[in-house]
Amino acid sequence: MNPSATVGRIVGTRAQDAGFVVDLLLRTVAASPKLVRRVRFTLDMAFNAGVRSLPVTLVVAAFAGAILAMQTGIELRRFGDTAVLGTITALSMCREMGPFITGVILAATVGSAMAAELGTMQVSDEVAALEVMSVDPVDYLVLPRVVALAVMCPTLTVLSNLIGIWGGSVIAEHNLGVSPDLYWISAREALTSSGTMLPKEVYVGLLKAFVFGVAIATVSCASGLRAGGGALGVGLAVQTAVRNSVILIIVLGFIVTWFFYFLAG
Repeated sequence: MNPSATVGRIVGTRAQDAGFVVDLLLRTVAASPKLVRRVRFTLDMAFNAGVRSLPVTLVVAAFAGAILAMQTGIELRRFGDTAVLGTITALSMCREMGPFITGVILAATVGSAMAAELGTMQVSDEVAALEVMSVDPVDYLVLPRVVALAVMCPTLTVLSNLIGIWGGSVIAEHNLGVSPDLYWISAREALTSSGTMLPKEVYVGLLKAFVFGVAIATVSCASGLRAGGGALGVGLAVQTAVRNSVILIIVLGFIVTWFFYFLAG
């Protein structure tokens, strides 16, 4: 096969995969009125996505906030301006680091589990059996997972923000000589200076988390439903789900930031 044909085949495959994901998302949105019949299943998915992912999310968020405060404080100390350390840490966690950390952890844990579960059902013909019984796989399998992650990702992000800011305060006090009162006052002022009920940094971060949750669940379910070839296919589906989810987290995070801080002002 010549190089042009190879490139065309790869591009065609990627376009087909992206089209399947978009179509799955649209079908999920169309099936949303049927969510009332899947409340129990949705709550189970939310528990698996949120509560079981909580310990690792909080640990990573605490160290991320500590690292952010440490690296920023080292440079600020050179200029004698460590008083703004709380401001920088709070804004960075709420605007970018909190949603990003939460999204990556959910992609690696919950997203991979979704892809493996649906991939196993697909290769064992359980999905086909649902269709034979006139049960829509999107309504029964995909919708509860998408709603669960769309709700739990912002929830975990709020906790990640708080724990990350706290982790930064520990480093600020014990390693950089910043008093806890000064740190928390500057952090609070940074998040309340807009005068609105919900500061821009907070609602932009929560919107990112919502978008990340929907993207992770949709991509993971799509990878699982397209699995084939037995156990090897399930493994490849998990690999594809995590890879594509992380890529989308980075790309969508950039798009949301660009829209709110450059386009919309």
